[in-house]
Amino acid sequence: MNWMDKLERKWGRHAIPNLSRYFVVAIIVGFLFSLAAPGLLSYLSFSVSEILHGQIWRLFTWVFMPSTSLDIFGILFLVCVLSWASSLESFLGTFRMNVFLFGGMILSDLAGFLVYLVSFLVTGTGIDVYLSTYYILLSLLLALAMCMPEGQVLLFFVLPIKMKWMLVVELVYMGYEVIRIFSNAIGAYGTQNGILLGLMASTQMIVAIANMFLFFWFASIHITRKHRKRQKEFQAQFREPRPGSGISKHKCAICGRTEITNPELTFRYCSKCKGNLEYCQDHLFTHQHVR
Repeated sequence: MNWMDKLERKWGRHAIPNLSRYFVVAIIVGFLFSLAAPGLLSYLSFSVSEILHGQIWRLFTWVFMPSTSLDIFGILFLVCVLSWASSLESFLGTFRMNVFLFGGMILSDLAGFLVYLVSFLVTGTGIDVYLSTYYILLSLLLALAMCMPEGQVLLFFVLPIKMKWMLVVELVYMGYEVIRIFSNAIGAYGTQNGILLGLMASTQMIVAIANMFLFFWFASIHITRKHRKRQKEFQAQFREPRPGSGISKHKCAICGRTEITNPELTFRYCSKCKGNLEYCQDHLFTHQHVR
């Protein structure tokens, strides 16, 4: 049992279901504040100097800072976030979903303090980073791709693409953006100031990716051990069906479809269900768990 299992056993009952919904609501409330009471947001934003002067709430209230405008694209992004989060929570569980999101917040706070310290040492004046939850919420899609790499999504709602390739493309693009930000800043302001400005501009992006990989690195021991045991038990009980025998290897416990009747489907076992229950891609995240 690793440390995350121990934490879940001790604190799992306190986990907040559907935590991502509160993040989305906070963004909407922050946007409304920006329209009705813009001065209020100045008391909610992340500021190391103000935190050091006793305004501790700024460690958390920066989640209200608008990360997207509520136009058609902003609303579509928030709707997609709710869909990604629902699927990811059904895969990871409520407690681990809480660890993922709160971990992103904590790493963002630490990164904000680090950038403030570096800027103070370099320029003699501490500079605060603008923090929002945009990239933390965007990383939900990347985390879902790591959990279900063979699943398919519709790129631009038209082109089908496997999630593992979407993950690679998105990581390459974000890496390119970080490099572009640093190169432009260094070219415009020199090496020292350019590195500092590039660090400030790309902090949120770097933190979101770091949080995702750290989470799966710590969780991988638990997943590997449990799945290795289940794989050995399953392989000891079943053999590969003969080609042409009409016997399927995979069968959805909900709809009964197999890889023979529907070869386009992907089948997965549910780690939360008791017994070796297998589901197709349409029912993997929507079924009721068997305890």
